[in-house]
Amino acid sequence: MRLGYLATVLTRISTWLVALAPASALAAGVCSEVVASAPPPLTLAAFHPQLADEEGVVGITFLGHASFLLTSPAGITAVTDYNGFFRPKDPPDIVTMNHAHPMHYTDDIDPSIKLVLRGWQTGPEPPHYDVKLGDVRVRNVSTNIRDGAGGTEYGGNSIFIFEMGDLCIAHLGHLHHTLTSEHIEQLGQIDVLLAPIDGAYTISHEDMIEVIGQIHPALVIPMHYFGRSVVERFASRVGDRYPIRYMENATITLTRSELPKSTEIWVLPGF
Repeated sequence: MRLGYLATVLTRISTWLVALAPASALAAGVCSEVVASAPPPLTLAAFHPQLADEEGVVGITFLGHASFLLTSPAGITAVTDYNGFFRPKDPPDIVTMNHAHPMHYTDDIDPSIKLVLRGWQTGPEPPHYDVKLGDVRVRNVSTNIRDGAGGTEYGGNSIFIFEMGDLCIAHLGHLHHTLTSEHIEQLGQIDVLLAPIDGAYTISHEDMIEVIGQIHPALVIPMHYFGRSVVERFASRVGDRYPIRYMENATITLTRSELPKSTEIWVLPGF
């Protein structure tokens, strides 16, 4: 318990340091700001793009495996870990990819997609993105993965952070390790965490619980799991720490004012 408390304190200190850094040290964006106390949990509603533009609503749809469709208030769309298996009906404006295995990337890219962001190192340095399209900002934090020979592929995965409306959404990709203080500082304040919970191919359930504690988001949405039994095993480990809600719909809508007061886990259908 003391270690968990210490991790929380260290995470908050790093967040305060980020918030207090000079303007030249931080790119402008809502994810660099300290989150104030949030009102009660949201009420789910059907997602309407025209309504989103008026109210600053962000749409999140679980497509399957590690792919989510994110829709900004202005209607800009992004798909995480874009692949040839789980795709929305219409091509998105932005795609992010990782390459731990083929369910996380594809070379079959629709030419109408405006931004294609590959999360692994293809040159002398890990990728570094900080791009904007319409009302969406996307940046990444590079992490490592295990390679096929049992070693380490440095810069083999990216955590992608999406700033939409007044929310900061982080997709952990195919994360293989817990985070360093440098990772936490680079991430900044995260409101919604899209987290792999398979417990084996990425990281163990115990390590994922540690990562959630490191990031301290308001909302965790599980991904990268294989059947309800995996969800139940994960739930048995975190149920005494965080409330768990099983949603009826694969799509939810969010605004900052509707975030939970403290960390909750929402399981969207799609496994």
